[in-house]
Amino acid sequence: MSKLLPEVLTERTETRRVTRSNALDAATRADLGQYFTPSTAAALITGLPSLPKTGVLRVLDPGAGVGSLTAALVARVATVAPDLKLDVTTFEIDEQVNGDLTVTLDECADAHSLTYEQHTADFITWAAATLTEGRDLPQWDLVVMNPPYRKINSKSAERALLASCGIETSNLYTAFVALALRFLAPEGQLVAITPRSFANGSYFRKFRDDLLKRTRLRNLHVFERRDRVFSDSEVLQENVIFHATADQAPGDVIVSVSRGYEDLPVRHSVPYGQVVDEADPQKFIHIATNADDLATAGRMAKLPATLRDLDVQVSTGRVVDFRTAENLLSSPGKGAVPLLYPVNLSAGRVVWPASGGRKPQALVDNEDTRPLMLPSGTYCLVKRFSAKEEPRRVSASLLLPDDINGEDVGVENHINVFHQAHHGLDPDLAAGLTAYLNSSVVDQYVRIFSGHTQINAGDLRSLKYPSLQQLKELGLRVGLSVTPGMVDAALAEVVPELDLGRTNVDAVGSAASEGP
Repeated sequence: MSKLLPEVLTERTETRRVTRSNALDAATRADLGQYFTPSTAAALITGLPSLPKTGVLRVLDPGAGVGSLTAALVARVATVAPDLKLDVTTFEIDEQVNGDLTVTLDECADAHSLTYEQHTADFITWAAATLTEGRDLPQWDLVVMNPPYRKINSKSAERALLASCGIETSNLYTAFVALALRFLAPEGQLVAITPRSFANGSYFRKFRDDLLKRTRLRNLHVFERRDRVFSDSEVLQENVIFHATADQAPGDVIVSVSRGYEDLPVRHSVPYGQVVDEADPQKFIHIATNADDLATAGRMAKLPATLRDLDVQVSTGRVVDFRTAENLLSSPGKGAVPLLYPVNLSAGRVVWPASGGRKPQALVDNEDTRPLMLPSGTYCLVKRFSAKEEPRRVSASLLLPDDINGEDVGVENHINVFHQAHHGLDPDLAAGLTAYLNSSVVDQYVRIFSGHTQINAGDLRSLKYPSLQQLKELGLRVGLSVTPGMVDAALAEVVPELDLGRTNVDAVGSAASEGP
């Protein structure tokens, strides 16, 4: 008979979590990337994996903290699979926290049939040594994790250890996941709560390749509110829970969404191809959280063209201001060319020079700066950054030769530029691209796959586009009226399959409001 009831186990663990979290030094938390898992979030995370009824389940909890995830898993197993034994391995580097973890593990063993091995070593150091020493690798049937969140310096010891294992990534959380994947049993499962940022963008492309080659996504859970999940740690981060299996058997992905971890999730069954497009070299992970998003994703997938098909390229602006500070001028002058910052992009057009701003508006024309310039022409410009709370994620503006005074122009690095071999575009094509990117359907679609507010050139390359003829026709219809809110009607006429007012039953999976 179990001595400790499952609900008592999780209550006691939660008390230790709150006490320890309140006692943590802010500098130590930042250095280690520590953000402990609230009990309700832990229950949601550990509720996703499938469980056998009997036998021994080998479990890895790297970055275990006070043991919240292990305790939640033990509580679930004790309730739904009482004949299943657990063999748990934990890693926790913080000496202060390890004392709490020992108490939690002892109580877990008191609540259910469990053996455990507690490591006080750094998981990255241990895993790298194990992988490179050529010995038999331990294998785990289930990995549960809330990995630490901190950027990894490119010259750090951590980066070198990861490189020795063939792993290239820029954050601790993806490093932990990538290492854990290498210890999964052939039919093993991994479930983790992490920032959503890995789902798209060039920084995490190699990590996505690794994750999707080794596993198949089964569940994705998104939190609508960034301030809910780790509220007592003052974390403002868009988080996702993902469940993946080493078993590559086909199947849909269950996508769920809630405002926080205590709300009843809304769930959708989504075809795998709408989450991960096998033909996409970037392997973006598209997370549609409601029926409208599913319909939008379906419509966008049917568009005929890529930028390569259109013979159009997109790049970030070449001017990195702090690298050429001595060549920046606050206002136009002789021997200088116009310089554009995001502040110069307004209401779908370019305003130069910008009045009342603090950004330089001209770039000295000399041998050093000439490679940073573009010849005067017609371009489509897109801001790289927007505030999460802004009404639009994508903000495009049309640049015409008459907007600036000069034969060349400098574009600052916080702007993406659509061009053809670093020259201007056909004016109708440029207007059509600008209108398309300012449409509601593109804005909604970008929010599906983007968990952050940065729109990189890689994100724009990954989009599907109307055909060249359709974009030019759109440009002819809208002319200079390329502002958000003015382009949707024209786009619906030129590309009717993108009309958000139309129903698209085929693109929508089953949806229901239910618990996990």
